[in-house]
Amino acid sequence: MSVHPGRFAGKTTVVTGAAQGIGLAVARRLAAESAKVVLVDRAETVREAADELKAHAVIADLETYEGAEAAVAQAHEHHGRIDVLVNNVGGTIWAKPYEHYTPDEIRAEIQRSLFPTLWTCRAALPHLIEQRSGTIVNVSSVATRGINRIPYAAAKGGINAITASLALEMAQYGIRVVATAPGGTDSPPRRVSRGPVASTTQEKTWYQQIVDQTTDSSLMKRYGSLDEQAAAICFLASDEASYITGTVLPVAGGDLG
Repeated sequence: MSVHPGRFAGKTTVVTGAAQGIGLAVARRLAAESAKVVLVDRAETVREAADELKAHAVIADLETYEGAEAAVAQAHEHHGRIDVLVNNVGGTIWAKPYEHYTPDEIRAEIQRSLFPTLWTCRAALPHLIEQRSGTIVNVSSVATRGINRIPYAAAKGGINAITASLALEMAQYGIRVVATAPGGTDSPPRRVSRGPVASTTQEKTWYQQIVDQTTDSSLMKRYGSLDEQAAAICFLASDEASYITGTVLPVAGGDLG
């Protein structure tokens, strides 16, 4: 991890989905770069991460507006302002061809990977508009062009649309809205699973097809690291990216999604 000490000094940052994976890597980098960090997750393990970073933890279900509103309110009350919001909640629940998804599964995928960003942006905007400043970094995915996870791809396409349209609306208030689109990323085994583990031979084959397609689509023919994802997110969140808004940055070894 290449740390830039003091880059976020005096700034309050909120990271959702911060108990593990990319969210935790982002929170660690922000803390190392002098930010005041609020970690939001619905898993109780987020408290352990907050203790490690001497940060504030908020337990909330961001798939509901009530959860997002409560999380943002707690973060704002704790530090008095919000300078950076990183919307990281989301992730594929099932991996299979679209014709095998049930209507309930499709709804669940959209609920998981689109609504948390919609709700949290909506909850945070009044505070950012009042400040006349702030940056929102959404985490999308290059899986908008991928196999065996169409509902997830649709949700992440929605994240891209939120980023472009909200940036247009918010520029007048000095608020930037940007996104990264991660490709395949190596990370430790999840402590809280996103969904059922592939158990049948067919389910394992469908999941392996995603892995193979992800690697093949990358010009670098490899998965990225958590630090590589966090570096891009923190750059976009920083003042170094002050003239960047409304764009989605692929972080996928050359795969543009």
